[in-house]
This record gives sequence, C-alpha cells and structure tokens, in this order.
Amino acid sequence: MDQKEIKASIENILTDSNVGVMATVKDNKPHSRYMTFSNKGLKLYTATSKDTHKAEEVETNPFTHIILGYEGEGYGDDYVEYEGKVSINDSEEMKKQLWNEHMELWFSGPNDPNYIVLEVEPILIRLLNKKGEETKVLQL
Repeated sequence: MDQKEIKASIENILTDSNVGVMATVKDNKPHSRYMTFSNKGLKLYTATSKDTHKAEEVETNPFTHIILGYEGEGYGDDYVEYEGKVSINDSEEMKKQLWNEHMELWFSGPNDPNYIVLEVEPILIRLLNKKGEETKVLQL
C-alpha cells in the first residue's frame, strides 16, 4: 500500500467515524474521553465548551492522541491512531460550519460565547488493523 492509498484509507475513516476517544494530559497523566469529530482532509474538529477540563488541558499542553474508526466488529476493523496538536478556534465562521441541532443540549446556538472548536492538526497518523496487515504510517 503506497502513501496515496494510506492517505485515502485514513481520510475515509476520519469521514465515516464521527465518535472517537481523545486523550489529553492533566497533571502529567492521560485523560481520555469520547468526542464527536468532523474533518476537512486530515485536520480534525470537535466542539466543546471553553469551561471544560479539555479546553484547559490543551491550553497547558496542546498535544493529543485520538483513536477513530474501530467499530467493535472484531479482528480486521480498520482504525486510526492520530497524534495531533490542538488549537482553540472560536471564529464565528468555524462555529457556524460545525453547528448542528444536537449541540442545543449544551449551547444556546452557534453564537454562544462558551461554544468553541478544538482544531487538531495532525503530527502522525497510523492506519491499524487493516485486515491483519502491519501498521501503516502516513508520511506528513
């Protein structure tokens, strides 16, 4: 599998898998939680409140590890391990792009001052469990 095929497989997983596990660091220890993601190419986006632990944690240490794609169907399910650097994006444009009605449980609307977007730039992405094949690393 060449780099173009690896990238295409990774982008398919990122697009098809909305829920994943995001780890940050708090007090020098990992802290993981389920998050909902969207993507543009290899860049990930997830909505959160500026008053959450994860927002505080990425301001202190902007690095994250995310797992997306494993569906629990057994051996052979493709998934990605995604190492990235997080920045906080609170632009009106980005918040409107990501807004959906499910967010009404937490925010009053896309202009809610507590609503922010965590933007994750990839550092290293691995494609794993591809039908028992060896781990593939996308060269960034």
